[in-house]
Amino acid sequence: MLEVVGLSKSFALAKPRGRPRGRAPAGPPDPREDGRRFHAIRNIDFTVQTGRIVGLLGPNGAGKTTLLRVLSTALRPSAGTATFDGVDIVREPLAVRRILGFLSGNTGLYGRLTPREMLVYFGRLHGLRGPELERRIDDLVDRLGMQSYLDRRNDTLSAGMKQRVSIARTLIHDPSVVVFDEPTTGLDVAAAETILRLVERCRDDGKTVLLSTHHMHEVARVCDRVLVVHQGELVFSGSVEQMREHGEGGTLDRALLSIVGEGADA
Repeated sequence: MLEVVGLSKSFALAKPRGRPRGRAPAGPPDPREDGRRFHAIRNIDFTVQTGRIVGLLGPNGAGKTTLLRVLSTALRPSAGTATFDGVDIVREPLAVRRILGFLSGNTGLYGRLTPREMLVYFGRLHGLRGPELERRIDDLVDRLGMQSYLDRRNDTLSAGMKQRVSIARTLIHDPSVVVFDEPTTGLDVAAAETILRLVERCRDDGKTVLLSTHHMHEVARVCDRVLVVHQGELVFSGSVEQMREHGEGGTLDRALLSIVGEGADA
């Protein structure tokens, strides 16, 4: 289970330069700025139950990436905390990484290695050895259909192949909590379908899943609940059906625009 309580992250702003005389402001001030700091996320609370998939939605620049980086322990929160199965991201970041699988927006594969070599390398980093590691690799290769390119160099693979390798690396240590950051972006229909099935399989295996996406059909298909972040704050938390009620005609796209405002860059 993932529990987030009062999570906030702010950054110091560079000293503002004076505006040239006669030039109008570029636009309305960002409500996340207070003059000296930029509050990327503020006082966020939510829970993702074990064996559930929760969708994380919001316009570009809403704070989703900052939230995910804090949860992954890449950034330390300014206030609040989160726990993964009771393990605190502030007090025990290394322990969190042992039970968390995090797929970022960048595959980050080593081009000169093969998928097999990548999985062996990261499996060993997580303490896997021998038959146990081989069993994990075989299972993920089968689930993701990676047999035909398992021993090809990563820099020769297509975008869909690379994403499957990256997901296999994310899951090699059998984490209990998994965060997927836009896992199907840029993929064709077949590759996206394979990955969505894997996301559903994670839930079937009893994992806690947080899925960040811009694709409403994915939310409708796999998510048990939905979170919407806008201007650094959590502005909606509820079921998919509760979210539909915010949209004209019951569509999730219209609901999201209604929640964050028509002018938001979603």
